[in-house]
Amino acid sequence: MPVKDPQDDDSTLFRQAVGPVEPVKTDRAILQRRRPSPHPRQTEADQRRALEDLAEDPFRATDIQPGDELLFFREGLQRQVIRKLRRGHYRIAAELDLHGMTAREAHAELSLFLAAARERRLRCVRIIHGKGLRSSNKGPVLKSRVAHWLQQRSEILAFCSAPPAEGGTGAVLVLLRLSG
Repeated sequence: MPVKDPQDDDSTLFRQAVGPVEPVKTDRAILQRRRPSPHPRQTEADQRRALEDLAEDPFRATDIQPGDELLFFREGLQRQVIRKLRRGHYRIAAELDLHGMTAREAHAELSLFLAAARERRLRCVRIIHGKGLRSSNKGPVLKSRVAHWLQQRSEILAFCSAPPAEGGTGAVLVLLRLSG
């Protein structure tokens, strides 16, 4: 029977590989959950809300009532042009219906619609905002906002409530600037 070399013994080889060891004083491990790194969730939520509030239109109050007619025109526009617009003499080249939209959705749709109308070089468009008859005591929300938004845009020459056959006080006819 061959003699075993003590260096071939597995436990000896293991002890040589591990090196010197110290006995464990306790066999219980102290488990601590690793805490997540601090993350300011509430601060981020507050900042996100503030940005949304800034992006939202600051226009809130209104004196416009459901049956009120809207009329706006830029200085220097001829009276005859305004009269023709009020009487519905311009051909309506496109139409946007904002019924059922929130103010934010309506604002986005209006911007896209006006950009497309301008690109297509349309002269007169109709925007249906509704009369606001089902609005609460705040008055017609979209009607007021549409009037405000249109006044802020430089490509709008004039707008007025549509004639009764074209939507009456629930819609506006908008005259767009063709150049520029």
